[in-house]
Amino acid sequence: MKFYEVNEPYYALIKAKNDENAMTIYTDVVADDDGGLSEEITEVTEAYATIIYSRVNGEDNNVIPVKEVLEHLTNEEEMVLVIDGSLL
Repeated sequence: MKFYEVNEPYYALIKAKNDENAMTIYTDVVADDDGGLSEEITEVTEAYATIIYSRVNGEDNNVIPVKEVLEHLTNEEEMVLVIDGSLL
């Protein structure tokens, strides 16, 4: 799996097999593509994604447990890991 970050129009950290899948996940879950998404999406390292994801609060506003962070980062499921808080 690879990790992708989008900063505009809304922040998201996505785990996907490739950038095309990451863009599809972004448009399905976060926001529509206004034509500039391909320029806004960037691949980030696993270490960077791990640090960002481990610092995010979960649904109960508590830090996500390490075991859960590792499970989400290492399983084969494509997913949004972090989403802009204004969208929740």
